[in-house]
Amino acid sequence: MRADTVFIGSEIYRTSRYGRRHPLAIPRVSTVMDLCRALGWLDESCYLESPLATVDELCRFHDPAYVAAVMQAERTQKATPELIAKHNIGKLENPVYGEIFRRPATAVGASLLAADLIASDRARRVYTPAGGTHHGRPDRASGFCYFNDPVLAILRLQDHGVSRIAYVDVDAHHCDGVEDATHDDPSVLTLSIHEHGRWPHRADTPHRHTPTVGNWPLPRGSGDNLFRSIFDQELLPRLSAFAPDVVIMQCGADALADDPLSRLELTNRAIWRAVRSIDRIAPRLIVLGGGGYNPWSVARCWTGIWGALAGFARPSRLPAGAEQILRGLTWHRQAGRNPPEHWFTTLADKAREGPDAQVALATSMSGVEPS
Repeated sequence: MRADTVFIGSEIYRTSRYGRRHPLAIPRVSTVMDLCRALGWLDESCYLESPLATVDELCRFHDPAYVAAVMQAERTQKATPELIAKHNIGKLENPVYGEIFRRPATAVGASLLAADLIASDRARRVYTPAGGTHHGRPDRASGFCYFNDPVLAILRLQDHGVSRIAYVDVDAHHCDGVEDATHDDPSVLTLSIHEHGRWPHRADTPHRHTPTVGNWPLPRGSGDNLFRSIFDQELLPRLSAFAPDVVIMQCGADALADDPLSRLELTNRAIWRAVRSIDRIAPRLIVLGGGGYNPWSVARCWTGIWGALAGFARPSRLPAGAEQILRGLTWHRQAGRNPPEHWFTTLADKAREGPDAQVALATSMSGVEPS
């Protein structure tokens, strides 16, 4: 176990759900915490409970009226016409639910704590899987994201005097909220590999590619080959040339082949490899979660990320306690009715390389999705 590595979690995720029919009506962070402990990877020496972000901390980026509206929605458990129209709360993607303020404010609290630990040299790597809500806007919810914890973490690092910050995002969806908040800041580099045409960037929406922004939209069915090629040949050189003091990496698990909301067809091995590559070159690193809507694929991927960061060897077969946790999960989708055995017994996905990387690379860099 690396002594300079910290995991930030919270028990709020054990019972909080967005609603029965929402894609986030599944356990994610709590399962990762349980799996890491069952593997012997997480004890009190490296674990911190997340604080709740204060109103003032949230208003560092978000409109005070919007923060107040989210708090009111939690108190009343109602979506008024004004809340829906002005703040995009109460719709199918951003429902009113029991912890609509406390849950995202806890995720922000974790990312702010991560920034404090990193900036004060109390840790070199901090993992907060509840973070990564990269769609949040200053005055409205967007894409399941009520507050934007990556932007708030960037601002906190800047408040500490950190002068060069890189944000790397490998979620299936584009990090529009982060990019729009930071693209004019020369001290912040934002890099994103995501699925072409996937909400919120439609096929006809141009992507920025500037000195402070890099976007690589991948076609459906890319698989690990193309992801590796883009990551190694395009993203890593941009990141290294920028020479950041701190890297924030968002690792949404919705780019995986087993996820219902994207078609990138990656394996968790590709995500783990990307994390290890960033870890080798980042002076200091904050790793966030993000999307991910299959409880087994999210739990296995994010648990493996912690193992990679903390320096643990991944077992070829999970011990009985970890297997029991995975067998206890349920998922009310067709794929959850008869889960494959490896979802219970291993962390690593089966190999899924995808099309020839050089052919797919040329297609991806043209920005045109193949028919």
